[in-house]
Amino acid sequence: MPLKLMYITNDDRVALIAEKYGVDRIWIDLETMGKEQRQKNFDSVKSHHSVDDIRRISPKLTTSEMLVRINPWNIGSKSEIDAVIEAGAQRIMLPMWTGVKEVGDFLEAVNGRAKTTLLLETIGAEKCLDEVLKLPGVDEIHIGLNDLHIQYGLKFMFELLANGTVERICEKIKATGKPYGFGGIARLGYGDVPAELVISEHYRLGSTRGILSRAFCDTAKVSGIDEIDDIFAREMKSLRDYEERVKDYTEAEFTENHKRFLEGVDKVVKRISGK
Repeated sequence: MPLKLMYITNDDRVALIAEKYGVDRIWIDLETMGKEQRQKNFDSVKSHHSVDDIRRISPKLTTSEMLVRINPWNIGSKSEIDAVIEAGAQRIMLPMWTGVKEVGDFLEAVNGRAKTTLLLETIGAEKCLDEVLKLPGVDEIHIGLNDLHIQYGLKFMFELLANGTVERICEKIKATGKPYGFGGIARLGYGDVPAELVISEHYRLGSTRGILSRAFCDTAKVSGIDEIDDIFAREMKSLRDYEERVKDYTEAEFTENHKRFLEGVDKVVKRISGK
């Protein structure tokens, strides 16, 4: 099974291009609470999407799923969940949870009206994962490398893959049979660590979900919609063709790619550290 790929956009033209070339989920990002403060010194995506974006784009999708990330659990979450479901959300993602009660309240509020994704991106979430995985209604877990590496005081998000943290989390989820993934896939040949090595890590760890990063197609730096179409046509085919090779890798090939991945992460960390 190829990776289920997600792409963040509130531009209906870009959403339909992504869908046309096989992106599985169009991601509307409503999370704003606390994000600016957490990520103020990091080059991360800070979206300014709205419920109206869901209402406008969702009816146009025919094969891609409408995924909506809401705000962290708060006093207004039930109303927010009702609003995004009414607008057309098919899957709702809960970010920045730290305990079992927040997740339970979230699942109760959704009440089976949409699929659920828990975004594991806090140390508290990792600590209570065993209990959370026992809750009915959890459809999948996505490991949020960006905020989680900040919480751990690391310099680069892929350090969480290099130091075994992601593998430890994946093993716990795998034991329950629930699907899981982690983010940050650039176009092949691009990325701080080449996308080829990141994709290999997805397959090595049994991940079945991935986020296409800005390095895959940064629409802010592309001249027009035709160029965006060309990028998705070319790069989605390249990525899927590469997956066909990786899925048949031997253990020795995964081990060699993991070694190269570790070397790549080490180079980036040294560069960031000025060494």
